[in-house]
Amino acid sequence: MKRKVILVTDGDEYANSAIKYAAKKVGGRCISQSAGNPTRLSGEEMIKLVHAAPNDPVFLMFDDSGITGEGSGEKALKYIATHPDIEVLGVIAVAARTRHNEWARVDVSIDRDGNLTEYGVDKNGLPDIEIGRINGDTVYVLDEIDVPNIVGVGDIGKMARYDSVKNGYPITLQAVELILERSGFS
Repeated sequence: MKRKVILVTDGDEYANSAIKYAAKKVGGRCISQSAGNPTRLSGEEMIKLVHAAPNDPVFLMFDDSGITGEGSGEKALKYIATHPDIEVLGVIAVAARTRHNEWARVDVSIDRDGNLTEYGVDKNGLPDIEIGRINGDTVYVLDEIDVPNIVGVGDIGKMARYDSVKNGYPITLQAVELILERSGFS
C-alpha cells in the first residue's frame, strides 16, 4: 500500500512549526526530522520515517538553503516523489527571494489574503507578475518530476505575519486543505 505524502519546499523553523500545526489539524503526521535549512536527511532516510508514521497524509519538508542547482533538499524531494511506495498528494511550493532565479510551474497560488490566483506569489504572499510560476530556492526540481496539485504560497509561517502562529497559519492550512480536496484524500 502506497503511503500518501504532501511535500513542502521549505524546512526552516517557521515552516516546521506551521507544517506540524497543519498536519495535526487534518489528522496527518509531520516528519519533523525532515526539517532543516538545508535538508540533512537523505531520501532513503525519509522513506524509513514515512513508513514508520502511524497515519497519512505524511508531511515532508525540503530545503536547499539557497544553494544553486540541485541541493540536498531537491535531491531528497526527487527521490521521495519518484519512489514506488509513495503517492504524492501534492506539493506546497514556497516562494523565496533568491539570487539564482530558480522557479517552477504551479497549478494555483494562494496569496497572503487567502485568495486563489493563477499568478505566482512572492515571499510576502503578494501576487507576482508571472502566471503559473513561482520563484524559490528548492523548487526547480518540481518541473522534472510528475507530481499533482502544486500550490504556490509565500514564505510559510511568515508572509508579513499573515501566516503566523497567532493567526493559526491560515495560508498554510488552506494550501493543505486544497491539496487534500483536489487529490480526493478522505
